Amino acid sequence: MSDESAPGPAPARPWWAIALVLLAVAALAFAIGRFSTFGAQSPSTAPGQTSADAGFARDMQVHHGQAIEMAMEIYRKTEDAELRVLAYDIATGQAAQRGEMFDWLVKWGLPQSGEPMMSWMSGSEAGHGHGGTADEPMTDDEAHAAMGMASADELTALQDATGQEADCLFLDLMIRHHEGAIPMTEALLELGTDPRALQVAQAMKDGQTAEIDAMQSMQARLGCG
Repeated sequence: MSDESAPGPAPARPWWAIALVLLAVAALAFAIGRFSTFGAQSPSTAPGQTSADAGFARDMQVHHGQAIEMAMEIYRKTEDAELRVLAYDIATGQAAQRGEMFDWLVKWGLPQSGEPMMSWMSGSEAGHGHGGTADEPMTDDEAHAAMGMASADELTALQDATGQEADCLFLDLMIRHHEGAIPMTEALLELGTDPRALQVAQAMKDGQTAEIDAMQSMQARLGCG
């Protein structure tokens, strides 16, 4: 006898449900950052305003913000299950890291913005040619390009694209985006001093390198040109 009351397969969560999860993660990270000021590091041990640690935390928050935006866009409309899982992982993972970097600056008693973008990298081997000079720092647009970030036109194209075109454009943009992040992690590993920031930078480098490999495999499978 059939059991008509047996539940069917759980429905896939719609894109807006994931957006709510991301908002909850960001809100939690913000709350942690605010309450953690009670245990903030002393001025003698915390990274300073012009430190590599602070520059990395600020610039990588900007970098992660665009990755989350692009990942949520393709998560919403792709029909490829593997790509949808990857987009979810990128969006949730980078949202959590972004919240943690916000928290670092709060604990260090530093503002969330300050020095010219990427100027903290100028003294590193990994940042050679990426950080501008003390006399001529990069503009924000130049820094965004050096960081592998998508332009406004590219983001619009991703929003307008559908089907395989959207999948392939996302993979192309996100691979470039990840490739722009790796020199930033390498520069912090060379110049940084905060143990947790160094640990996170190494995890970012390892994780994004693996994701680049995965995305290149997806490009081949999807027949991206």
